[in-house]
Amino acid sequence: MTNELVDLAIFSGRTYPAFAEAICAHLGKKQGEADIFEFANENIFVRYQENIRSRDVFLVQPFFPPVSTSILELLIMIDAARRASAGRITAVIPYYAYGRSDKKDQPRVPISARLLANLIETAGADRVLTMNLHAGQIQGFFNIPLDELNALFPVSAYYEGKDMGNYTVVSTDVGGEKLARDMAVRLDLPIAIVEKRRLGNTGSTEALNVIGDVAGRNALLVDDEIDTAGTMVQAVNILREKGAGEVLVAGYHAILSGPAVDRLREADVHEIVVTDTVPLPPEKRLPNMHVISTAPQFGDAIQRIHTGQSVGALFQ
Repeated sequence: MTNELVDLAIFSGRTYPAFAEAICAHLGKKQGEADIFEFANENIFVRYQENIRSRDVFLVQPFFPPVSTSILELLIMIDAARRASAGRITAVIPYYAYGRSDKKDQPRVPISARLLANLIETAGADRVLTMNLHAGQIQGFFNIPLDELNALFPVSAYYEGKDMGNYTVVSTDVGGEKLARDMAVRLDLPIAIVEKRRLGNTGSTEALNVIGDVAGRNALLVDDEIDTAGTMVQAVNILREKGAGEVLVAGYHAILSGPAVDRLREADVHEIVVTDTVPLPPEKRLPNMHVISTAPQFGDAIQRIHTGQSVGALFQ
């Protein structure tokens, strides 16, 4: 550990301590110790087991099931750090839940992503470090600095080592066009878009058409997250109908809720690439799944934030 990291302190909530440990291993730094548990009445208790006065504190916690507990636990960790006189508090949220609730698109509904931003600020966070928000405007919900890392770089680097000459990058819907286009630019490939419609608030979707030519070509399907995998499997099926050959799937956040694993297991997909921004237990790891670690990217960003260097330089 270099002297410049002496005042750096990294702590983890209970949701994903292995990820915080991987960040610390990348930085050559020991993870901070804290007592975090629930009383019998489900009230959460946090106590830091070391002095963090005037230190640069990073709290690692993706918003992963149980989501409400993960969120509240991070808020309490932030408050405890603030009351312990931490010099600066950064909430490291590899996966930011409620990303789809980014606008009032129906009568009498909340903008939950904005509410969550307000809670993080009110708790006492000085800045946020995250990866691939579901909607870009969520950055503007915060009145504190927010650095958004991009899984595009490690994932595209994985594909750059393969023969992708006959592939087309495909977005799972119109809203994800920029995500797919960025991948297509990195790999110098054409792009296509699956046209779909969402069926109410059930999470179900219906693929209607493919905008672009995929007949006789292989396809690389890209999405920012795989939740129930309904959208992804619908996209795979319509690509098959349109004459696509081999299909690869890339999803940055592997949420894999409910029937997702079974759906992906039964889908006609050659390979599934995801990152480790959320815990991925053995029962959710399929034989054709490849997991790319983003911990080094988070570690580099934390070091740059701590030492006052540009985080944007990581993307250049």
